[in-house]
Amino acid sequence: MATGETGFDDVTFDLVSVQYHSLKAGHDYGQYVRDADNAGRQDIADFFRKVMEDDSARAKQCHEFLKELSGSSESGPAVS
Repeated sequence: MATGETGFDDVTFDLVSVQYHSLKAGHDYGQYVRDADNAGRQDIADFFRKVMEDDSARAKQCHEFLKELSGSSESGPAVS
């Protein structure tokens, strides 16, 4: 795999990026849930909870892939 300027291969970089954005979004969704709860919109609060769960699962899957790649020749020198 090609190693970019960061020392990470493209796939590892992409997984780290998706993991970061999923975790960041999950943090933000907590406020969205509170806003919907405060507005009395349980249906929307439940929607945001589901979105938060989906992003949490996405971040966890990225973590599993990163563990699999860690230390392999596929990951590039930054993860080896």
